[in-house]
Amino acid sequence: MAKKLYVGGLSYDTTEGTLKETFGAAGTVESAVVIMDRMSGRSKGFGFVEMSSEDEAQKAIQMLNGRELDGRSITVNEARPQEARPRGGGFDRGGRGGYGGDHRDRY
Repeated sequence: MAKKLYVGGLSYDTTEGTLKETFGAAGTVESAVVIMDRMSGRSKGFGFVEMSSEDEAQKAIQMLNGRELDGRSITVNEARPQEARPRGGGFDRGGRGGYGGDHRDRY
């Protein structure tokens, strides 16, 4: 079963190809993704690599955690499940806060 790893501290120059090549030394890489910022299109400095087995994932952690990649020391550990985020941008929809009263007459 494939095992997903979190890779932090990436250089903005690190590509998915670089991750695949680097983690390939520890075993079979199923996928590699560098997380990009939607607004700027630039790397957020972290990504995920999916190794084909638990053993290969552990080997990758031991080999690569703290190693330098593209001039930066990277952090490699098991990825945690993504936490649920509130929908709607995080604004309070309960009617409290914001402008008081009916603001339509201000314009």
